[in-house]
Amino acid sequence: MSFAWKVCGMREPENIQDVLELTPDMLGFIFYEKSKRYVGPQFRLDASVLSHPVKRVGVFVNHSVDFIFSQVQRYRLDFIQLHGDESAEFCREIKSPILRGARDISPQVKTIKALAIDPHFDFARLAAYETECDYFLFDTKTPGYGGSGKTFDWHLLKQYSQTLPFFLSGGISLDNISELLTFIHENPLNLFALDINSQFEISPGLKDLEKLKKFKQIISTHD
Repeated sequence: MSFAWKVCGMREPENIQDVLELTPDMLGFIFYEKSKRYVGPQFRLDASVLSHPVKRVGVFVNHSVDFIFSQVQRYRLDFIQLHGDESAEFCREIKSPILRGARDISPQVKTIKALAIDPHFDFARLAAYETECDYFLFDTKTPGYGGSGKTFDWHLLKQYSQTLPFFLSGGISLDNISELLTFIHENPLNLFALDINSQFEISPGLKDLEKLKKFKQIISTHD
């Protein structure tokens, strides 16, 4: 059982440096202005972060292509995570070689489309996105756009065709990680990464290092 892990909602410079020492595969930075973990217009990444092998993920919610590409350039993002109501057509624009070429955006920058899951979610609607993005991200459906700290019924993932690899988000915590790992081990899922956030915080945007250390230990030793 092998998958990556992403720590999302990073914002505080010293906290970012401390989390990097735990060597997660990805850090997520939220550019959605209404999020409690919004990085803000003055956000900067140190050269040490930009040169680190960790992958950088920008989280966007119903932003324009121009804004998204400007942040990809500014922070040298490796992934564009679309966490709003973006259509398959919009995802196609984000992947467009012509639009990327005009803004000097590398074709190596991957696109993640997030979907809000509840018992009524129709997985058949994902077919339209499968050629327009590189990964899906499954999060818990809430009135907002993620960050609720709530889980959904993981058994719903069995309805997914497993065509594209996916990130799993939504309330993953130290209390449920062992149960989740057992579920992953027992089911054939095209899982790419676990995405953790609010359940590993001291306050919004400030991650709890001890909890993250325990999480890393659990996922690295679980068979």
